[in-house]
Order: sequence, then C-alpha cells, then structure tokens
Amino acid sequence: MNSITSAAGQIARITHVEPAEASGRTKELLDSVNANLGVVPNMVKVMAGSAVLEGYLGLAGALGRGRIRPAVAERIALAVAEGNECSYCLSVHSYLSEHAAKIDAADIQAARTFESADPKAAAALAFAEAVVNTRGDVDESAIEQARSAGLGDPELAEIVGHVAVNVLTNYFNKTFAVAVDFPRVDPR
Repeated sequence: MNSITSAAGQIARITHVEPAEASGRTKELLDSVNANLGVVPNMVKVMAGSAVLEGYLGLAGALGRGRIRPAVAERIALAVAEGNECSYCLSVHSYLSEHAAKIDAADIQAARTFESADPKAAAALAFAEAVVNTRGDVDESAIEQARSAGLGDPELAEIVGHVAVNVLTNYFNKTFAVAVDFPRVDPR
C-alpha cells in the first residue's frame, strides 16, 4: 500500500493499493477495472484497501447494465458532483461525458445544474434533482412528473441508484483527498 500525492502536494488521507502489488480478490477487481478502462484511476486504488471497492463496482456495474443510458448517467454524475463540490468526480465525469458518452460541451455545462437539451435526460435530471434536494423524501408530484415525461418505475429506481453511487464516490474522494488524475474540473 502506498500514499498518493495530490496536485497540491498533499498526501492522501489513507493509503492505496497499486495494481502490481495487489493479490487475491483485490487484484481481480483492479485487473477488471484496468481491462474496462485501460487505466486504474486513483479513486479505485484508494478504494482497493477496503470492501468499498467491491461494493462500488458491483452497484456501478449493475447500473451500467440498467435502463438509464450512459449519457444520462453521466449527466446525473455531473450534477451530483457539482452539488457536492467534488472536483475528482467532476473531472472524471466531464472527461467521460465528452469522450465516452459524446455529450457536447454546452450540455455538459447544463448537466452540472440538472439541466439538459435532451428531453428524456432533462426528465431524469429533474427527478435526480428532487431526490438530491429532498434527500430522498420525494413527493408524489415529482414521481408523477417523471412518469408523465416517459420514465418508468425501473428508470426511477435506477436514477436513485445513480444518485446514491455518485454521492458515495463524491464523499469518498473528498473525505480522503484523492488526487485528481483526469483533466481537472473544479466546482463553480
């Protein structure tokens, strides 16, 4: 296990696991991340010292196979990261939004405030915003608005899942001052 130095020269608050030094289940998980992304991000290396990595990968993987399109999931991630002022997640999801999900720059910026030019994405973001702003105490009208915009119950459930997994990563990265290893994007 090693410590990570941030761009500001600060050492991360907990240690991380380098893929070359990993063994057992941790090695399997890190190898899987590397196979999927072509890199093992700092956040994953820091999570690798605990059961959090397997839980995060399990939920993120399940959501990735769900009904919410990757471009909508990235928009939710951007909005939640902006709201939680998480530079690490804003950096990662800005990069993925542009390069993997092919979202244009204007819509990436709009997503940071729960907005989108895409009607289905806008409906998902409006529901995600209701979940975030009420800490899950969403009223019936928010659910009905989402349904009338074309979102089904499985999509509504997955939006809550996307909010939750992003809150987890936002809090994790901020708590442990994980060094940003993507082109840096700071909260407004």
